[in-house]
Amino acid sequence: MNKLGEKSLKTLEYYEILEKLAGQAASQAAKEKCRALRPLDDHEQAELWLQQTTDAKDLMVRQGSPAFGGIREVGAILSRADRGGTLNPRELLAVASLLQTARRALLYDAEHETKTTLTPVFGLLSGNRDLEESITTAIISEEEIADGASPELLSIRRELRRVSGKVRETLNRMISGERSKYLQENIITQRNGRFVVPVKVEHRGDVPGLVHDTSSTGATVFVEPQQVVEINNQIKVLEGREENEIERILAELSSRVSMYKGAIEQDYDALTTLDFIFARAKLSFDMNACAPVLVEDGSRCKLLRARHPLLDKDKAVPIDIAIGYDYDTLVITGPNTGGKTVSLKTLGLLSLMAASGLHIPANEQSEIGLFEHVYADIGDEQSIEQSLSTFSAHMKTIVSIMDCCGQGDLVLFDELGAGTDPVEGAALAVAVIGYARQMGACVAATTHYAELKTFALTTDGVENASCEFDVKSLQPTYRLLTGIPGKSNAFAIAARLGLQPTIIERAKEQVSTEDARFEDVLAELERERRRVEQMKEEAQRMRSAAQSERDKMRAERDAAEDRVDKMMESARGQADNILKNARMTAETVFDELETLKKKAQKKNADQNLAAAKAALRGVITQTENEQRRGIQKRVVEADEIRSVQKGDRVRLLNVGGVIATVLAPADRDGGVQVQAGPMKMTVKENELRLVEEKKNAPKPKPQPRRDAPRRELNIRSAESEVDVRGMSAEEALFEVDNFLSRAIMAGLPSVTVIHGKGTGVLRTAVQQHLRKNKRVKSVRSGVYGEGEQGVTIVELR
Repeated sequence: MNKLGEKSLKTLEYYEILEKLAGQAASQAAKEKCRALRPLDDHEQAELWLQQTTDAKDLMVRQGSPAFGGIREVGAILSRADRGGTLNPRELLAVASLLQTARRALLYDAEHETKTTLTPVFGLLSGNRDLEESITTAIISEEEIADGASPELLSIRRELRRVSGKVRETLNRMISGERSKYLQENIITQRNGRFVVPVKVEHRGDVPGLVHDTSSTGATVFVEPQQVVEINNQIKVLEGREENEIERILAELSSRVSMYKGAIEQDYDALTTLDFIFARAKLSFDMNACAPVLVEDGSRCKLLRARHPLLDKDKAVPIDIAIGYDYDTLVITGPNTGGKTVSLKTLGLLSLMAASGLHIPANEQSEIGLFEHVYADIGDEQSIEQSLSTFSAHMKTIVSIMDCCGQGDLVLFDELGAGTDPVEGAALAVAVIGYARQMGACVAATTHYAELKTFALTTDGVENASCEFDVKSLQPTYRLLTGIPGKSNAFAIAARLGLQPTIIERAKEQVSTEDARFEDVLAELERERRRVEQMKEEAQRMRSAAQSERDKMRAERDAAEDRVDKMMESARGQADNILKNARMTAETVFDELETLKKKAQKKNADQNLAAAKAALRGVITQTENEQRRGIQKRVVEADEIRSVQKGDRVRLLNVGGVIATVLAPADRDGGVQVQAGPMKMTVKENELRLVEEKKNAPKPKPQPRRDAPRRELNIRSAESEVDVRGMSAEEALFEVDNFLSRAIMAGLPSVTVIHGKGTGVLRTAVQQHLRKNKRVKSVRSGVYGEGEQGVTIVELR
């Protein structure tokens, strides 16, 4: 990007957005990626970055954000390990922290099955749990190595503790014995890593040993008594062995880090990239932003309900602004502090953000193309150091833009032509806009000049826009109105502020007739626009009310259909249950009859069996027919629309659903005469439902049936043991309870629970749980031949 482009980024406050983005990242490397972000000129790459931001945002909604706080800079660490250097505990813990972050990121990715644009980035992660746990098990902190880092280290430290205890025991006897009178204090301390006692200087000869230090006053010497010199020597030897073993452990871990250098570097790069992507998603949440539609034609932009991202999102007034569709140049007019500059910056900044893969605070239907360059001349460019006036400073920037702008660029001018003679300034502004358009650039400019308003009205491809201003309240509304030039409102504002009417009338006389007529036309346009907007708002309210009423009716209709469906489903379910029970009964009786067949004489048994089967099948067939008729009746009832006629069979809804026959059709009052059994009555037609039934088929003759002897069926069986090894305590207790229920129902006197030996936690939980069961008579562990401590024998009541 050229120098002018970088200056425009600063002018449009793009770097402030990057700082907000960096504040969302966790790692230093990701923060640097955020600050180095620049707009892309590759449509495919920009589309990918936008989609990555969207996918990360969707994942955060479903799963929250992955944790990137454990990312550590490991480049120099890996290089030193690769050269054969031994890493210190702090460096090894940094590697372990990175590996732990990679492992957790993989678990985060595994929580969803849908592939996204982030899937390839997550796919670069490998992690290394074995190396991670080796480091965290061996190293407790930057200053402490764990005893269990190696068996040798554990042995050395045990010996150290034993020998140190021996020294303290010897010295304790000394400071509590006869020689305690020679001591300055009855304490044991250390000097140069050796245990000593503080001796009064005048009794130095009374305590044989080596002097290691003297107090600052000279009144005390620190003596290593002769009795502990050899023991202290043993401690120094053990400490040397401990130091060598720690060095060996660190060297071994460093070697393993070097072995996986490439994979760890790849994890680092992938994690910082993910941190960068999720920072973009977090910024989107913070700005209440969304992804725009990225169009391939880069010479256009349409922003709907767009807000400047650095303004308070609860107070900023959304605007609609477009360029590059029906017109390539937009001239924005209106009073000062009316939002013209903010509109200009919003157009430029949001275009840059979308090209950088960032979501924008605008409607999701907004469209943005990738401009080749975005150039901006906005703000006060006065320079005292360079002796430049405001006009000269602006003109210097404009000259640079005219030298660089071309096809596919977006050029933004704030108060173009201001700071000099109005006539010359307006003419210069028209010429600058015309040249930029000729070079193929899209132009948006703010101005106060009436000449530019006329230029926009009379030139194809140039459109007026204005920032709305409420003259009654003397306050801007910050709404951008495209297609209407803005009024200066100078006379109205002056009158509202109390300027004498005579002065205002004299000022109006100085305005040319054409200019006054032009202002009157603008005022009429403004009134017409407000009237049209009011009509539009009223039409929108009516449309919303009609839509609401239609939605309500649809909801009521859907609810009624759901109720009918549920009633039909309930009826089918009840019929299915009846059939299921009938079939189960039939199967049970068939089994019984087969058993009886073997015991009785063959001829009689065959006859009984055939009769029983025929009778049962008849019952099932009859039940199925009733189910079908019931469903058909309900369908007829639900769909019935014709009036009842004489001879129809109907259901009386208000008399418990009794079936009756129509004696006479409905009279003028809607009354229908019906007969239910011997009773005749008149009911309202809306209290009837027509019932159409199939003609009754001749009933089959009942088959002869003989009663067969009944007997209790043993349909349950149960295992005498259950295996809960490998289960958690909660899972095991649930399985044991189910197993006991089956065993008790089967009448088993005792059962066995197999839980394994292990640590004994599962055995204890199972036995304590069983002792609380009232159906359990006794609980004991197995003996030799039964599984010993790995099983529990349960005797049931």
